[in-house]
Amino acid sequence: MGISDAIEITRRAAAGDRHAEMIWKAMIYQLAKGIGAMAAVLEGKVDGILLGGGMVHNKELVQSLKDYCGWIAPVTAYPGEFEMEAMAAGANRVLNGEEELKTYTGKLVWEKFDWE
Repeated sequence: MGISDAIEITRRAAAGDRHAEMIWKAMIYQLAKGIGAMAAVLEGKVDGILLGGGMVHNKELVQSLKDYCGWIAPVTAYPGEFEMEAMAAGANRVLNGEEELKTYTGKLVWEKFDWE
């Protein structure tokens, strides 16, 4: 559609734009597939499915994902965009000596495959 605004896509879909509706439903379908894929690699040991971000304000999106994935684990929505606040809070904890600075090396921490 040439836009990245989920609110606009849902507005167009609600107004009868079948292309917007198809894109919206396809996105929800892809999200559900991603959740299912992660559940598979976690070997079904899923305590909860947490949804975050601005799009989670959309009750239809949340309900659709509950319908698709609720059998895997409880689905909880946290509407809003808190990523920047979380990163700033983490930086403050390090600067205040409340948390140790972590260094990310890129070394694999998942060892299900024998790479050698």
